[in-house]
Amino acid sequence: MCASSSPVHVLVADSTQMQRQLLVAALRRRREFNVRFCSMRPEDLSHAFAEVNLDVALLTAESELTWQGMASIRRLHHLRPDVRKVLLVESYDRELIANAFRSGVRGVFCFTELPFRMLCKCVQRVVAGEIWANNQQVQYLADVVSQVPSLRVVNTQGSHLLTGREEQVVALVAEGLSNRDISAELRLSEHTVKKYLFRIFDKLGISTRVELVLYAMNHGDTRGAEWLPGLKPSALPAKKMGVVSYPVSAHLSHGSD
Repeated sequence: MCASSSPVHVLVADSTQMQRQLLVAALRRRREFNVRFCSMRPEDLSHAFAEVNLDVALLTAESELTWQGMASIRRLHHLRPDVRKVLLVESYDRELIANAFRSGVRGVFCFTELPFRMLCKCVQRVVAGEIWANNQQVQYLADVVSQVPSLRVVNTQGSHLLTGREEQVVALVAEGLSNRDISAELRLSEHTVKKYLFRIFDKLGISTRVELVLYAMNHGDTRGAEWLPGLKPSALPAKKMGVVSYPVSAHLSHGSD
């Protein structure tokens, strides 16, 4: 039990009423937690996040968290960056972990791997300013950090013109890399890189690399590396790794602030 005399204000958000009630009841048996709850509907979440006394939010993910769901979490993070967010999942993969942390969460907790008492420890750790992640999740994030940054290209209305992979190619061209260098960086054949460039030229209405660099300089918005489905990260150890938490100074929440 937490030794602090001040309770931790926890919000439980779940789209399943029965599961939400069970989790709320379990947390309320712990004296160190002051628990509220709401559904995962955007309007309910926005209203709950407007409350002054809120330290941490436990957000339950669906079986597959969609991009719209990630965007919703990101909006909540912009609304209340001071509130720590923990994503509750039944299973996870690289894409989920990478995009969850990029959306502002400070921990991903998997119920199928850890008991309830560890959730209480997770809440206490993130409130204390740490990041809750196991070694495998940290490896996922390391894979993301090592990926190529991309350069978002938009038209005059601000609409995105290119796919994520195409944006990576543009970023590398803008850095002066040759087709051979780009193919090595992205683990693609030179022929595939040329096909990407032809598509990019066609979309932007240009015909040379020089024009592409100039277009990117005038219309581009550089952003950090992020997980793109279909990439081939380095292999992970097969054994299961234990849960650890990290201080915020470790900068594991890449791009969340």
